[in-house]
Amino acid sequence: MDWDNLRYFLELARTGTLVGAARRTGVEHTTVARRIRQLEKQMGAPLFVREASGHRLSEAGRQLLPAVEAMEAAVLGAERAVPADAAANGPAGLVRVGVTEGFGTLILAAHLARLAQKHPHLAIDLLALPRMLHLSRREADIVISLERPRKGAVIVTRLADYSLHLYGERQYLARRPLVTCREDLRHHDFISYVDDLLFTQELQFIDQLYPPERFALRSTSITAQYEAVRAGAGLAVLPAFVADRDPTLARVLPHEARFTRTFWMSMPAEAKHLARVQAVWALLKDVGQREAQRLMPA
Repeated sequence: MDWDNLRYFLELARTGTLVGAARRTGVEHTTVARRIRQLEKQMGAPLFVREASGHRLSEAGRQLLPAVEAMEAAVLGAERAVPADAAANGPAGLVRVGVTEGFGTLILAAHLARLAQKHPHLAIDLLALPRMLHLSRREADIVISLERPRKGAVIVTRLADYSLHLYGERQYLARRPLVTCREDLRHHDFISYVDDLLFTQELQFIDQLYPPERFALRSTSITAQYEAVRAGAGLAVLPAFVADRDPTLARVLPHEARFTRTFWMSMPAEAKHLARVQAVWALLKDVGQREAQRLMPA
């Protein structure tokens, strides 16, 4: 039986969609569909139930899944058993890093790019997304999140703390009522996240300062929020590493409107011996230390 077909089966079972499985395997969704058809022909039974929302495992698929997961574990074990001299050319293969949008874009991207340049056989997917990624679904090899993982066989480390403040564009602040206390915030518009699409409660800030009467703009993207503040649309809580680099922005209520959050880094315990994952993990830990001042400025 073709392992590639089984690999596509595994990713489709985990993601539930052809597009999701295609992203995970680096192929077109039509390739995933063709491979699944081939596997179903070999098995003599449908492995998925096609629904409007995607693909759900059939009874035959549920029975097959544990065996394929065991095969995957064996493949990972074989990779870990490769002799040291086989890695003489440095780490090789693909490592997917899942991280929040702002941290991934502004802090990590350049460091990871340089690591990939240093090791020509190493490829890195930086998944800088406004949502949580799941190690259990193999959506990423390393995940940097705002909540410490509590379940599963994972290795977790505290990567770095970072600070956030309330910001406004300087010309906006000059033409609007002065803010000297929280009560003064009632005269201002706000920019924030979309409540029902918030992927972690660690990003709830505004209500702790002053329940807004109006949001000028809400977005799942911290970059969009930053650009809206720059456009003078209102006030927003932004990471200092995003906003402090922009001279057109100023902190509002700097002594009261300050928040601290933590980046946690995790990977599956079974991946800790993989050279490619070790290389990226070590680089990320180093970045957390080197960028500490930028993440937690005075």
